[in-house]
Amino acid sequence: MTTLLEDKDRIFTNLYGYHPWNLEAAKKRGDWDNTKALIELGRDKIIEEMKASGLRGRGGAGFPTGMKWSFMPKESDGRPAYLVVNADESEPGTCKDREIMRNDPHKLIEGCLVASFAMNANAAYIYIRGEYRHEYKVLEAAVAEAYEAGMIGKNACGSGFDFDLYIHHGAGAYICGEETALLESLEGKKGQPRLKPPFPAMSGLWGCPTTVNNVESIAVAPTILRRGAAWFSSFGRENNAGTKLFCVSGHVNKPCNVEEALSIPMKELLEKHCGGVRGGWDNLLAVIPGGSSVPCLPKDICDDVLMDFDALKEQKSGLGTAAVIVMDKSTDIIKAIARLSYFYKHESCGQCTPCREGTGWMWRVMERLVKGEAEIEEIDMLFDVSKQIEGHTICALGDAAAWPVQGLIRHFRDEIEDRIKNRTRVAMPAAAAE
Repeated sequence: MTTLLEDKDRIFTNLYGYHPWNLEAAKKRGDWDNTKALIELGRDKIIEEMKASGLRGRGGAGFPTGMKWSFMPKESDGRPAYLVVNADESEPGTCKDREIMRNDPHKLIEGCLVASFAMNANAAYIYIRGEYRHEYKVLEAAVAEAYEAGMIGKNACGSGFDFDLYIHHGAGAYICGEETALLESLEGKKGQPRLKPPFPAMSGLWGCPTTVNNVESIAVAPTILRRGAAWFSSFGRENNAGTKLFCVSGHVNKPCNVEEALSIPMKELLEKHCGGVRGGWDNLLAVIPGGSSVPCLPKDICDDVLMDFDALKEQKSGLGTAAVIVMDKSTDIIKAIARLSYFYKHESCGQCTPCREGTGWMWRVMERLVKGEAEIEEIDMLFDVSKQIEGHTICALGDAAAWPVQGLIRHFRDEIEDRIKNRTRVAMPAAAAE
């Protein structure tokens, strides 16, 4: 049995907003504590510590954060460099970054300063989701406080490093959560993904070296540097280190956001923090473990699967953003996945043919499966089409649309077939009567 994370090891100590978010309260919680000393570690040492901590990106892809920072040019060629924070939290089921921004904004602002210094970037942009009005206002007020107190701006924290931070409000498009589409939107253009290479570290915002990181990835950086890479990497399994915010929704008794150690068993996460599955564990049908874009897992896998990148990948799913969507046996799983298919059809930017045409086609077939109006052969055809979309688009939205459908067919094929057969049985007498 895993030992649950102790309160003393939690990074986000105001996750639930029990205390004020302002600068004074944030300092009492340990933020901005001698930030100058963190900057004085130097760029190489900061990146080295981040690599040693084992922190992997908290936005979904799980790419090592320290390594990503190290891709930025060591010496400037005359172009400015930028950090861009992806706060476009639009993945269905995901609501962790929202809590950081409205309850612990100074953690994010301090993280922006430290990360930007490590990458020789004198400016950072936080690109925030269009629907996040309250969070936007809180961040704006927190940034103003930080400027006024000399934490950011000219000679930030007395370190000799000049740093500016800007907040940019998106217009509410899911596609802008993809890092290059986000950069296009930030430049004032239509939010469509760019072809890579060139990667943002070479040519990103306005053609300058840029790193795009998730809110949580940046917000944990100062704490990691203060408490040490060894402390952070002591949680979770090898290659799956650290603490993580999990957002659990759906058919649990107490949906919640909670910070836990990576590699906690899913069953333990749900029973200890969420009061268990509604109607008891045996009433569990399936769980989407990492936000709507990862394949669902049936109960028998959920019994002992660990909540980390590698364990879920072995089960042909993923940790993603760690947004756990729980579905009990009252769920029409086919209808639930069809609803997600509609979402991805609606949010496709239309740039790539496989995604533009394929998402609509998959949704239409899924709608027929919900009603049992398809043929058995169409199940394999649907799977084949999903494979033609997956991996054949500029960005990962094609994969995100294909994976929920693949997970449904992989684990609940019998249910789809039963619905088609029962529909056929019901329709046969009516047809005979005619």
